[in-house]
Amino acid sequence: MGQKLKIASWLAVGALTGALATVQLQAIARNAVTPLPLDELQQLAAVFSMIKSDYVEPVDEKKLITDAISGMVTSLDPHSAYYDKKEWKAFREGTTGSFVGVGIEITMEDGLVKVVSPIEDSPASAAGLRTNDLIGRIDNTAVKGLTLTEAVKLMRGEPGTQVRLQIIRRAEDRTFSVTITRARIITQSVKGKNLDNGYAWVRISQFQDRTVTDFANMLAAIAKKDPQLKGLVLDLRNDPGGLLDAAVAVSAAFLPDESEIVSTNGQLAESRYVYKANPRYYWRRGGADPLKQLAADTNDLFKRIPIVVLVNEGSASASEIVAGALQDYGRATIMGNQTFGKGSVQTVRALGPDTGLKITTARYYTPKGRSIQAKGIVPDLFVDETAEGNLFAALSTREADLEKHLENGKEASGDDIVKRDAAREAARLKLEEQQRKNPGKRLLPEYGSADDFRLEQALNKLRAQPVTLSTTLKARASSETQ
Repeated sequence: MGQKLKIASWLAVGALTGALATVQLQAIARNAVTPLPLDELQQLAAVFSMIKSDYVEPVDEKKLITDAISGMVTSLDPHSAYYDKKEWKAFREGTTGSFVGVGIEITMEDGLVKVVSPIEDSPASAAGLRTNDLIGRIDNTAVKGLTLTEAVKLMRGEPGTQVRLQIIRRAEDRTFSVTITRARIITQSVKGKNLDNGYAWVRISQFQDRTVTDFANMLAAIAKKDPQLKGLVLDLRNDPGGLLDAAVAVSAAFLPDESEIVSTNGQLAESRYVYKANPRYYWRRGGADPLKQLAADTNDLFKRIPIVVLVNEGSASASEIVAGALQDYGRATIMGNQTFGKGSVQTVRALGPDTGLKITTARYYTPKGRSIQAKGIVPDLFVDETAEGNLFAALSTREADLEKHLENGKEASGDDIVKRDAAREAARLKLEEQQRKNPGKRLLPEYGSADDFRLEQALNKLRAQPVTLSTTLKARASSETQ
């Protein structure tokens, strides 16, 4: 019981919406000093024995144990989880920006998998899958009743293997099947471009292992093309999180050296930590710090120019760290609508060569000490998704909607929940009406395009021109830090 167990782990501050976590590699050693509840453990052993001997058909012992572990962990909160061999591999792949699958960004709608967007040059794109396609079956398994994570597991596999998807294309009122050969997908987390009149747009879709280098390279290329850059739009919309190191680095690119960016606080001593704008907190790969080179090459341009950060209800975890830090220092104007509200820290530990445990160990706080758990970052300027209003905002699930989420003071009242559900139903009906009127059309313009309404308002802010503010979006009735 007193034997030390060395295990490699990752400190995660991540939103899970597609098997993502914000992580930082660290090594820990722990002494098992907590007394064990022997009576309860005897009951567990008795139940195990009864199932083995009395259940209607033979059961697999290992599966019983892993299911018991999984149930114990998932009962804690929405972000704690036990990873079996396949899940552990997928989790580790998720932080690198590389995975084996068909190559689609997905969500759930009406119990089915919905294609948000096929990844460029992926097998799914080559097979003709489109935005808003629904997936009804994966091989012989009906999607209805599956969680998003379970559906992802079925679509992933080994390179060169095939998966058959039943596609429901409502825009064409037809259902068909397509067989796709899985391949290794490399996702690009950073995109950007120079815009007219001295401004630029940079989008981070996920904070990955390569994000720091790719982000620094993108900013360097933008500055080289326009050394007189006047302002930058940092787009974090629908960015579900990722590596904590990357979030700290992105914040550090815009803040003075040694600025506090985020702090964590929990029961364990090692969970109480402050991360600052210094490479020792974000650059652990060896070699030169790419942000230092960026600052030298651009004469600290990006620490001076005005910034607007675009966020929405899908901006979570690492995205909220960046938005919260830049907001607390007054370094950027935060624009859009209130973010997801994922303010808890997970530690992910290897339990052996091919399994792992992710468990919530702390909350994180912005430089001014704000906990955004179940609340999110409230933007400085509320701006609608489109010039016609909002189609998706009310439909989105946020941290406060998740069962067993960590509380942050006073939770929303029953009346608030009734109002939220009514707003969601109204939004759903409005969205269905828009889809009927515009079959096959993308209802939200592509981020960074000429039709991107929020981007245009961000540029108006940078140009000191009038910004069209929302008349309907407002801060959610939610918990306040007590």
